[in-house]
Amino acid sequence: MHRFTNTRGIELIKHFEGYSSTAYICPGGYNTIGYGHKIKPGENFTNISPWQAEDLLVRDLYYAERAVIKYIDSSLYNNQFDSLVSFTFNLGVAALQRSTLRQKINYGLHNECHDEFLRWSYARGRKLPGLIKRRNAESKLFSNEITHMVF
Repeated sequence: MHRFTNTRGIELIKHFEGYSSTAYICPGGYNTIGYGHKIKPGENFTNISPWQAEDLLVRDLYYAERAVIKYIDSSLYNNQFDSLVSFTFNLGVAALQRSTLRQKINYGLHNECHDEFLRWSYARGRKLPGLIKRRNAESKLFSNEITHMVF
């Protein structure tokens, strides 16, 4: 059974990804457009509307959601699921799969997850303030400390 990211999770992702109608190189070095869509070989985007960006986001989230469902064995509240989808959307499925964060969640050590989120604040070997903010927001959402989005 598939599980979908709720509005709170989508707001968090959209906030930290930002919207760009034109292609740009993200801090990770990927050609990107819309709300963090990594342009794949064969895709030809020069300019997209907010509506097209939303459509790409929903399609991209599907893969992050499936990864969280596949690799997290323990039950998750909606906020926990959404925070892990944001994490996976931003870093990729392999990052979730190999992370100590995943292991701690699967062992039920949820109270030890904050520092694990923060370990993933680097892009190309540099610690980035935007990623620190994002990981803190994901950690707070995971811990259910966020009841509404304030960035």
